[in-house]
Amino acid sequence: MRGRDEDTGDFLGPSRTRQRQAALDVLALGQQLVALSAAQLDKLPIPEGLRPHIAETQRITSPIARKRQMAFLAKQMRREDDATLDAIRDALDAGGEASRRETAMLHRAEALRERLLTDGDAALAELLAEHPDADRQRLRQLVRNAAEERAKNKPPHSYRELFRELRELLAHTNDESDGGLE
Repeated sequence: MRGRDEDTGDFLGPSRTRQRQAALDVLALGQQLVALSAAQLDKLPIPEGLRPHIAETQRITSPIARKRQMAFLAKQMRREDDATLDAIRDALDAGGEASRRETAMLHRAEALRERLLTDGDAALAELLAEHPDADRQRLRQLVRNAAEERAKNKPPHSYRELFRELRELLAHTNDESDGGLE
């Protein structure tokens, strides 16, 4: 209950205005989640208890019923701890930490692909030294085919496949390093 501490005169809890603003922030987050596709939702750290509520809200088309369901979804979301909601906000935020890490990994994969195509076997040997679990034969074949495509001005099939392989390799390495920190 709100009131003042008799000793210090400080308020005991957040004001109604702050509580209401927090509830409206959660409602706005819920509206963002409902606007996403199933594939986009799968990429977010959403607790399993909220997924059915989000799916139900997406299914409803009647404006009044949807508004009521949005309010219910927000109520369910307010039951989650602040860290969970902050993680969802960060993943949604285009400038968030998760997005920055993803972008950095894509840039590293692009730079690595270009280096493999320009330096050849020396860059490949260096890559394989850093990632011993990588498929040596597949990478060598993709580098050779991508260089050939570039020389003959053909469509970049192997070029794109090489990028996918490098991205998966870097993502796998990042997952292992993130798992070691926890």
